[in-house]
Amino acid sequence: MTGHLTVVDSDATRIITLTRADKKNALTQDMYRAMAEAINSAQHDAAIRCLVIEGSGGIFTSGNDLEDFLQAGSAGAGLRESQATTFLHALANNQKPLLAAVGGAAIGIGTTLLFHCDYVIASSTASFATPFVPLGLVPEGASSLLVPRAIGHHRAFALLVMGRKIDANDARDAGFVNEVVPPEQLRAEARKVAAEICRLPAEAVALSRQLLKLPAEQLIERIDHEGRLFGERMTSDEAIAAFKRFFDRKK
Repeated sequence: MTGHLTVVDSDATRIITLTRADKKNALTQDMYRAMAEAINSAQHDAAIRCLVIEGSGGIFTSGNDLEDFLQAGSAGAGLRESQATTFLHALANNQKPLLAAVGGAAIGIGTTLLFHCDYVIASSTASFATPFVPLGLVPEGASSLLVPRAIGHHRAFALLVMGRKIDANDARDAGFVNEVVPPEQLRAEARKVAAEICRLPAEAVALSRQLLKLPAEQLIERIDHEGRLFGERMTSDEAIAAFKRFFDRKK
């Protein structure tokens, strides 16, 4: 595992916690690799009935660590061959109920991964944004397929293309957040819901979940298609200029 991620099995639930709070839980290649391993290794473990992803330090994740991400793509691999894609494939192939506990900001993949989840709890301080297009990029994580299916084309356009930020209550109204709770209740509520799912008949849950989800093959096909476009866009004049503006603001 990585020092920026903890994986704890509590009863029948595997809890994956992002612990890079000093960097707003920005995701590195090592963190993606560790999350994929935590998800994949749970698939054939009958003792694990449910998965939870959460952040620490009052934030879910600020998305990709852009310096780390750009370095990983410097050889021309782009998103398609990065550890981010390994993680996204793990989400697509996952057969266990997956919960997210979102406190604070969920940016980029921090939002798009939620559409692979089965239940999402947000704190009242949560916010959601996918600034791909403002950075000269395109959506990822099969979000171009999943988000319109979940919330409709018009809301998806505002979120994925215009990059508009929405708050927890708007996300609940849109339908991709189940419940909004005070920040101090977020972790306890996530564990309560996970325990409720774990008490259900495991085979019936698995079969029913499979009926509700799109086939993994269809998700992976879209993830890889988006990844090819994403990799191409990373070397575009628009993206290079947008990244330069981003890093100039950080100086």
